[in-house]
Amino acid sequence: MASRSCRSGGVVEDDKIQTIYLVTVKMPVIRTLSKVAKHALLSSGCGCQPITVAVRTISFSPRQVTSDASFHSVSFSETDHPKVLITGGLGQLGVGLAKRLRKRFGNNNVILSDIRKPPSHVFHSGPFIYSDILDYKNLREIVVNNRITWLVHYSALLSAVGEANVALARDVNITGLHNILDIAAEHGLRLFVPSTIGAFGPTSPRNPTPDLCVQRPRTIYGVSKVHAELMGEYYHHRYGLDFRCLRYPGIISADSQPGGGTTDYAVAIFHDAVKTGKFECNLKPDTRLPMMYIDDCLRATVEMMEAPTDTLSMRTYNINAMSFTPEELAHEVQKQLPDLEVTYDIDQVRQAIADSWPMNFEDSNARNDWGWKHDYDLPELVQTMLNYIGSDSRVAQAN
Repeated sequence: MASRSCRSGGVVEDDKIQTIYLVTVKMPVIRTLSKVAKHALLSSGCGCQPITVAVRTISFSPRQVTSDASFHSVSFSETDHPKVLITGGLGQLGVGLAKRLRKRFGNNNVILSDIRKPPSHVFHSGPFIYSDILDYKNLREIVVNNRITWLVHYSALLSAVGEANVALARDVNITGLHNILDIAAEHGLRLFVPSTIGAFGPTSPRNPTPDLCVQRPRTIYGVSKVHAELMGEYYHHRYGLDFRCLRYPGIISADSQPGGGTTDYAVAIFHDAVKTGKFECNLKPDTRLPMMYIDDCLRATVEMMEAPTDTLSMRTYNINAMSFTPEELAHEVQKQLPDLEVTYDIDQVRQAIADSWPMNFEDSNARNDWGWKHDYDLPELVQTMLNYIGSDSRVAQAN
């Protein structure tokens, strides 16, 4: 993994010194220069009216700016396309979202970023840049130099991977989020941070789970997502940050491999069905979880980002499409591939996580406020996944 640079206590002390310097040294000088300029303008002998000098009010972000970088003040018209930065862009969702947004806003207006080397087809499909969300200075320079107006923050460690490395999950999912929030607030960005079914816990109502209820997750992933929801809403009310958040169900996509999530069985079954005709599930056959095909997920994200502010009654919404068990999914796949053999070898860690998550999402607020509506149910999902992965020969043989 690429090395990461965190803001240490020494940098915080530098922030204090910088603030003291600004108040005790710079501000008196600025006031003196302002008086001199005003006197010169008012005492001008040209007979002209006094000149009115436009002064931009300086607003401070939650984190005191310490960089000496100079900024260009550029007006941004509402008719212009947004300039989008996607962090964690090489994960399950980033590449697909970039493709969708580039069609909508132009290729060069959407920048993918990650700490990993992109595959050739991703690198050549549009702008890509190295970005470590734990490196505050680097991230801030990217936002400034590229005049970013929308930031989609996908960088995170998922549930099962996070439990295997809690310290890293805490750094990426929480410290990284703080950097993102401060930079977004400082530069007036529209910020999207996804949340998850994992933001709920065993004491939450599970079937269905409403937008607002008890949230007591028992994974570092879930805890970090509740933290993200609350911090984003706090920054919205405290600093006016345009924060937007969707709680994703399990996301199923054909063009990416499972990435360490508890719902990844619903992706793995299709790959294994096509490659070997055998699938071993690590959850119990009757484990019900909310799920969504990736096209619905990406469309919901774009619709949420484009929704007029006055239509949003909240800043964090549930979205849902379908809810099924491993047994129900396997049965639907076997309609296309009758020879598929399914066995179960329960992963106790993942099973415990799944048992604490919602069985079904209640998403009426998203449907009423900004018109959310899913397109894919279970039969359409299975047919699309098998067609995409390339199971034509197996399906033909089965038929």
